[in-house]
Amino acid sequence: MSHSSLLVQALSALPHGPSFRFIDELVEVQSGISAIAHWTLKGDEAFLEGHFPGNPMLPGVIMIEALAQLGGILAQSDRGDHPLKNVRLTAVRQFKILGSIPPGQTLTIQVKRDAVMPGLVQISGEITTSEGTKLATGSVVLSGDE
Repeated sequence: MSHSSLLVQALSALPHGPSFRFIDELVEVQSGISAIAHWTLKGDEAFLEGHFPGNPMLPGVIMIEALAQLGGILAQSDRGDHPLKNVRLTAVRQFKILGSIPPGQTLTIQVKRDAVMPGLVQISGEITTSEGTKLATGSVVLSGDE
């Protein structure tokens, strides 16, 4: 399966609508192990209007969400015809926001699966700029129905 078709399939299994998806390109998926993706902050996102007027910057919580969305894609990558349903962000652990980006820049999001229990997946990862500057690091727990 191509990365673009895997991306479409994986995103469709997540509960987010297109306006709240923070993955543009799936770069690599090692099924059940790790994943890398890109997302570009375009500048027309509604949340930038107030964060901050005249000096728009990507909110840290959106970086957490981007990591969680790629984690959701990774969590589904080895489930075949039995994807988790109703996948949700359940916990944020030891997350550090180290910086931000203005519109027009691209994030690289990297995740790995740390642990799996029935209905739960723990994902850790980091977000960097295209130049490699680390912007965020931490882990999230996702839950879903088996």
